[in-house]
Amino acid sequence: MATREASARWQGTLKEGSGQLRLGSGVFEGAYSFPSRFENGPGTNPEELIAAAHAGCFSMALSAVLGSEGHTAQTIHTTAKVHLGATAAGPTITRIELETGANVAGLGVDDFERLAQSAKAGCLVSRALAGVATITLKATLVDAAIDH
Repeated sequence: MATREASARWQGTLKEGSGQLRLGSGVFEGAYSFPSRFENGPGTNPEELIAAAHAGCFSMALSAVLGSEGHTAQTIHTTAKVHLGATAAGPTITRIELETGANVAGLGVDDFERLAQSAKAGCLVSRALAGVATITLKATLVDAAIDH
């Protein structure tokens, strides 16, 4: 299987310093800082990248699960919200909310919910984040006329 890589460079103190996050493929490089991570400052942060990874992984997992039962989604759109909270151990990812919508012809709502939950359980990133106290999923089967 593949090995993926990313790197981070940091200069300065925790609160006044700054850094750069870079994906090994080179398709993304972005600034991060204390304000971008723990406040609402400009730039990205590790949690935002985790959210992107989780949304992307889940969407692919859902496509695979749908395909295993003979269904093909016209579209799948997933948003992941990563919540930071204070714990005795310090700042911690306390919750992740996945919200997905998919256009799948010929699939009922109950079957879609079952398959979405299966995709959540099998998603590589969901499994990697098993230490997060709560990962929720809201799955919506959307009409073909709605563009996501």
